Amino acid sequence: NNSVEQAQRDKLEMICRKLRLKPGDRMLDIGSGWGGLVCHAAQNFGVSAHGCTLSQEQLAFARAKVKRLGLEDRVTFELIDYSNVTGQFDKIASIGMYEHIGLKNIPEYMRKVRSLLADDGLFLNHAISRKAPKDKSAWLPARMRPEKKAIAKYIFPGGELDHIGHSIAAMEQAGFEVHDVEGWR
Repeated sequence: NNSVEQAQRDKLEMICRKLRLKPGDRMLDIGSGWGGLVCHAAQNFGVSAHGCTLSQEQLAFARAKVKRLGLEDRVTFELIDYSNVTGQFDKIASIGMYEHIGLKNIPEYMRKVRSLLADDGLFLNHAISRKAPKDKSAWLPARMRPEKKAIAKYIFPGGELDHIGHSIAAMEQAGFEVHDVEGWR
């Protein structure tokens, strides 16, 4: 029964709680979009947050939001590909970006995220997933069902949805210890 705005606030709150954010944490948001997560985390959990995005329009909006909220001392944004981000972070979030990196790039993505994360840090990866194929050819374009074609054409052009088992395996291969897997509906 919640409004869309309340549902968004609830999601930001859940992400921050799952990351166990606390004052002084250094947080990275990969694919930070309009800046909602980093601003919420800085305002409500006292973290220093950094966001990276590839969108100039989102970057300008997010920087203006930070200024409007008076968070310049705790929130920064950068127009940069995640693969070029440097530094060390206590907590890392990737919300809705994973679908855009491509299945063949997942191992490198996970290694990069792991290299940015402090040894005792936490990483939350939120992605839309698909069922694991019964055989590997089930996801090939020539065999796509109409709903898969619509997703590929209209929802994630150029993107690819991973299945949870593959995502977990890639995380573990990159050195992550997976503690929690959850379906958010």
